[in-house]
Amino acid sequence: MRTVPLGTSGLEVPNVVLGLMRIPDMDDDAVRALVTTARDAGIDFFDHADIYGNEPFHGCERRFAEAMQLTSSQRAEITLQTKAGIVKDGPYFDFSYEHLIASVEGSLEALQTDYIDVLLLHRPDALVEPDEVARAFDELESSGKVRHFGVSNHTPRQIDLLKTSVRQPIVANQLQLSITHAPIIAQGVAANMVDLDQSVTLDGGGMLDYCRVNDITVQTWSPFQSAFFTGVFLGSPDYPELNAVIDRLAAQYDVPAIAIATAWITRHPAGMQVVLGTTNTERVAGAALGSEVPLTRPQWYELFRAAGHRVP
Repeated sequence: MRTVPLGTSGLEVPNVVLGLMRIPDMDDDAVRALVTTARDAGIDFFDHADIYGNEPFHGCERRFAEAMQLTSSQRAEITLQTKAGIVKDGPYFDFSYEHLIASVEGSLEALQTDYIDVLLLHRPDALVEPDEVARAFDELESSGKVRHFGVSNHTPRQIDLLKTSVRQPIVANQLQLSITHAPIIAQGVAANMVDLDQSVTLDGGGMLDYCRVNDITVQTWSPFQSAFFTGVFLGSPDYPELNAVIDRLAAQYDVPAIAIATAWITRHPAGMQVVLGTTNTERVAGAALGSEVPLTRPQWYELFRAAGHRVP
């Protein structure tokens, strides 16, 4: 498993991550099997959020901790990331000092841990007051409850706004990215082209490049989704050309198709992390194989074109 720096945190983390939003109805044995498969593949980074699960808050975090029953030494071997800021009732977003502090306290209790390795602000809050976020971050850091901080689905200017008050480095930005859903890459390829939808800036203005310039690690969610929760592209009859290329490359590298879809992201020089959302152990193991698949430039661009993106 190849590792990448997590922003300026000093942490070296795997470039494939296991997301745990779909575990609330899994029994202890199933959760342990999923985590064990991930660990065996070199994944020791686990992504949570306070809103994941059937309960109002912290359902998946609690399910994970109850199933795993980690000792202190076992806890120290893994990186736990969680997110805060979405309120299901509404829904709406809340980056107030009170909400962020309460959310982290709830996550610590649910995860049965004394500290969170990484806390992300979960989607932008239009009513954000950077001073309140800074106050919460300062308290969480000084108390040792959170070690590193990041964001999710934030544009460059939204990050800059936070930075007017927040003194901690923003080490990660979790963004949607797959071969077929790639505005953070595709727009830059077709920039300045007239009458082409791909050239329209939909990513907040060079989001991926901004993160690279500012040492913010991009974590990619829904890496196998065709668009916004519209189903996976792997094996889909809607993407015959893309799947033909994926299958050919999978045979060439002797890996499953899901590894090639993973490798399209891990091949990018930005050093991104792929966040897996599956609870299928075979898919986790297969996707992890894409961590180090050395796609060539022609192969990477062939996949890009086969997904329907324009290369001028």
